[in-house]
Amino acid sequence: MTNGWNGLWRIALAAGLLAMLAACGSLPPARERPAEHAAPVDASTTLAKIAAASTPPGEHSGFRLMPLGVYSLDARVQLARRAQRSLVVQYYQFENDATGRLLMRALREAAGRGVKVRLLVDDLYTARSQQPLLALSTVPNVEVRLFNPFCCGREGGLLSRFAASPFDVVRLNHRMHNKLFVADGVMAVVGGRNIADEYFVLSEAQNFIDMDALVVGKVVPRLESIFDAYWNSEQVWPVAEIVRGEGGRMPTADDFDAWIGMTAPPPKIELPSVDLLGYGPISEELDAGRMGLLWGEARAIADPPTKPATMSAEEAIATSVTMQVWSLMMDARVQVDLTSPYLVPGERGMAAFEDLAKRKVKLTLLTNSLAANDEPLVHTGYVRYRERLLKGGADLYELSPERTVAGKRFGTFGKSLGRLHSKTAAIDKRWIFIGSMNLDPRSASQNTELGVVADSPQLAREMLRVINISKLQNSYRLRLAKDTGRLQWLTNDGEKEVILTSEPESGFFQRFYNMLIAPLVPEMLL
Repeated sequence: MTNGWNGLWRIALAAGLLAMLAACGSLPPARERPAEHAAPVDASTTLAKIAAASTPPGEHSGFRLMPLGVYSLDARVQLARRAQRSLVVQYYQFENDATGRLLMRALREAAGRGVKVRLLVDDLYTARSQQPLLALSTVPNVEVRLFNPFCCGREGGLLSRFAASPFDVVRLNHRMHNKLFVADGVMAVVGGRNIADEYFVLSEAQNFIDMDALVVGKVVPRLESIFDAYWNSEQVWPVAEIVRGEGGRMPTADDFDAWIGMTAPPPKIELPSVDLLGYGPISEELDAGRMGLLWGEARAIADPPTKPATMSAEEAIATSVTMQVWSLMMDARVQVDLTSPYLVPGERGMAAFEDLAKRKVKLTLLTNSLAANDEPLVHTGYVRYRERLLKGGADLYELSPERTVAGKRFGTFGKSLGRLHSKTAAIDKRWIFIGSMNLDPRSASQNTELGVVADSPQLAREMLRVINISKLQNSYRLRLAKDTGRLQWLTNDGEKEVILTSEPESGFFQRFYNMLIAPLVPEMLL
């Protein structure tokens, strides 16, 4: 799911047309709340002892990449079950589905042990989860807050919410796209996954290839301080000040327990013995009291929660996570390997890519094909630059849903549609970025993003291994035909190379619609 729903302009238009029929309103007055900050790390907790036992002398931050969805979900659950002091949880999307309920259950159980739980969720996609979130907030030791909430029209979906806020579209265009999970201040999960079935290859309709990392060490306190800045910001309201219980009745902790099924045994996550990097489930190492991690110097980067409300558009872009990643890429000397589900570089980005080409820096890009893209309008923005990228010497790959499902390296997709959602970069086989940022205008100028940059050749090697599996086994390679200059998509059928000359795995009407709509979509909305 793109970081800001590229159909905003259509929703806003519909909202404007319905505004005369809708009951408009406003957010409740902001109340003075004492600032809350993470408590100092308690070295006596189980997780703190494991982190200390796993840390070599003088090392900075340790990482375990998690390209496999079920491993990544299990890591969050295992950390929640072992936490003894605190859990801070921050997500763009937190669905009321099997995955969301499993994690909410783990948070509720932790709170029952006396763990302080703080959960911050962006309000864009809370239509189905707002009642469980409200009920969870009544559990002792749990606080739930919403980022940049909608005031009214909450009983329906996005259309009704925007219809009730026709004069507030500019504010509501600003979303918190961050993803973060921190346990006891010593172990964190960062990356691209939201909390919903499709991000962990558990959906019957569509599933995403994505990437998270388990992180320990010196970068974790900075991640927790970033969370605190959001938690205490003016853009955040307690869920109980925004959401009303169904039928006018405030739900209780008992209601939450009934909805989540707390009396039944917790659902089991079926885990393979190893993932595609050869690692086993994280629980085995946690139980042993020591983890094998890859180490390096790391820094956490994040946009301020006020972006872009308190700054100009140019300032928002100049100081953004996007520009910090661009700066890292522009320092490359040998190669840049990048994955982004939504790839809209813009003229500024194209100038940067062309500069890399002039300096003989090899550029490899992996993104979604039209058939794989869950936001087809974003594909129109990408198409504007596709031929220029190839002419500039970039190696360009587009994810194939069919090959992804057939490959099974990233999980068992069944009959679902395979898509790319990973936001990663490897620079000069030394630096990596992993986080929530897409390479598109919205990440740069509108939404807040979070990620981690690490200096570790060993970690970069593993990142490249995952990228190479995706591009070589799950994707089409693009080129321009030598005789006609037309686009070609290359794949193989197991015996010989196959050359396609139109957007693969997509229907005529899908291609025609995108061709028709492409000139009409402003790039800044993508």
